[in-house]
Amino acid sequence: MVKIATVEKLFLSPGPQPNGLQAAADGLWYIDQRDNKVYKLDWKTGKTLFEAQTTTDRSSGITIGGGFLWIASTYSSEIHKCDLKTGKTLAILPSPGAGINAPREGLPDARKTGDHGLEWKDGKLYVASPPSQMIHVMDPVNWKEVHRCRVPGFRVHGIAWAREEGMMWAADTAMGVVSKVRISDGRIYDMFRVANPTEVHGMTIKDNVLWFCDAETRDVGRLTVSMDPAFG
Repeated sequence: MVKIATVEKLFLSPGPQPNGLQAAADGLWYIDQRDNKVYKLDWKTGKTLFEAQTTTDRSSGITIGGGFLWIASTYSSEIHKCDLKTGKTLAILPSPGAGINAPREGLPDARKTGDHGLEWKDGKLYVASPPSQMIHVMDPVNWKEVHRCRVPGFRVHGIAWAREEGMMWAADTAMGVVSKVRISDGRIYDMFRVANPTEVHGMTIKDNVLWFCDAETRDVGRLTVSMDPAFG
């Protein structure tokens, strides 16, 4: 049986191109790829509770950890450590997975880009990188990579912690598939498809429900998974 996600669209983002999400008790954080602003939204209404301009470049990932905002500045191949109250950049670190995305290799206009989805756990920053097709686990103190694992697909984007310890959901935007991956070795334990035309760019989880944002449509909403009997 193939699992298919039902898309529940709840509201539109205030910015023109939402590309990264992070759940928090006091609101839904997101980074916009076009205006490079960070926003915090009301969970129920989508009302903007906070916004700030950042110095990032076409950002695609955001998380909270260690008392800071972490933002993946994709087109400058950097990770920005930012003040949680102002959005001001406090430190700039190199993207661990920077390179050329596989579908762009050999094309005359191909360019190096950086990372997308971010998550934080136990003092470590987890970085999803489309160019390397890996999740890189970084020590933010010395910016050394302590682990990496391969993820399915060729354009990993949003990531979110699964209920099971050591498991993470990883969305491949190009393939329309979200997979549950064991970080220790990249073993896949579950997956589901997201029907077109929705694309899962940013992704996060709240109360064991996955939330998404679509950079093309500005939709923000939730994913509910069921079996598709046509593939039984």
